[in-house]
Amino acid sequence: MSGTAFPRPRVGRPRAAGPSSSELSAREQLLAAAAALFTRNGYAATTTRAVAELAGLRQASMYHYFARKEDLLATLLEGTVEPSLALGRTLLADAGLDPAAALWRLARYDSELLFGGLYNLGALYQLPEVRGDRFAEFRRSRAELREVYGELLARLGPETDVELRTDLLLGLVEGGVAVAREDPARTVSEVAPALADAALRLAGCGAGRIALARTTDLTGASR
Repeated sequence: MSGTAFPRPRVGRPRAAGPSSSELSAREQLLAAAAALFTRNGYAATTTRAVAELAGLRQASMYHYFARKEDLLATLLEGTVEPSLALGRTLLADAGLDPAAALWRLARYDSELLFGGLYNLGALYQLPEVRGDRFAEFRRSRAELREVYGELLARLGPETDVELRTDLLLGLVEGGVAVAREDPARTVSEVAPALADAALRLAGCGAGRIALARTTDLTGASR
């Protein structure tokens, strides 16, 4: 069995206090400011001037990194999908890994990525602006991530409703994170495994298979 090393998400700091400005580059400061304002005030109500001011930069300086407000949002959204997609591709390529363990790890990682950040960026997925051309790459990556979930579901066994279950599974992870974030006392170490367990139950796995998936190490062998 292959010894694939899976990436780990860069889990955010406690949501009450993010990184100090000295720990972030100017580009990162702009993205952090945009995330804060988009999720707090709404995308339409946020101006590039407000983003620059919150980041402690001149508006003219912001345009060196991001030409438009859409670029800020697109970069933020792509960052919530592309790491999970990279992991999903790795999991699919590992023929020796049990599909239940692969699905559990992807759902956990995806949940960690969405829950661990300072802001609930998943809430921005349904913005009408996201249907525009600038967000085509985000939509493509998210669609491919959905396909990865679907392929892992299909590998667990023949089902007549894989398409429906795939949509429900993606909704479970994204929607579950949104619900979990409403309680500030919840932690990523609590939420992510619970959502991964729920993903396997939705896929038709029983308690024994879920327990085995939880304890399968990164080489595909059970511990």
